[in-house]
Amino acid sequence: MANDNRDRRDRRNRRENPEVKESEFEDRVVAIRRVVKVVKGGRNMRFSALVVVGDKKGRVGVGTGKAAEVPEAIRKAKQAAEKHLITVALDENQSIPHDYVGTYGSAEVLLKRSKEGTGIIAGGPARSVCELAGIRNIRTKSLGSNNKQNVVLATLSGLAAIRTPEQVSALRNKPVEEL
Repeated sequence: MANDNRDRRDRRNRRENPEVKESEFEDRVVAIRRVVKVVKGGRNMRFSALVVVGDKKGRVGVGTGKAAEVPEAIRKAKQAAEKHLITVALDENQSIPHDYVGTYGSAEVLLKRSKEGTGIIAGGPARSVCELAGIRNIRTKSLGSNNKQNVVLATLSGLAAIRTPEQVSALRNKPVEEL
């Protein structure tokens, strides 16, 4: 009974306020930082949020947002992430087709394909990206910088650069068997 009322209220709110809509993406807050700007009158404090969104079917994105309050910063970051989505190439056992090292700034993330049943072996920031991308079997190692934002962006750049054998064969104009 209570769920029916809640569903009706949610539908009514979406009808009256078109901005309130259900997203097909799941989001995860990776980092929230308090940033301070020193001005003549004192210190202006704001919050910066790093959010990863994904549909667990091969699409994932990352965004940052800054605002005077934490929920607003998270909302802005989520909107930015949904605008910058990439598609991740997955193989038959929900892993990546080949190993790759993604880089961003001084952060490097080694992405290694794994067999079925391995799970996601990754640190916090890289784990968020892999889980929301829909990868179920992967091993990662963060090399270089341990800055959360750079590690997330390095993981994302690595996943964006990975190609399936079919994509490579189309680029080289050769059948998959020759590769």
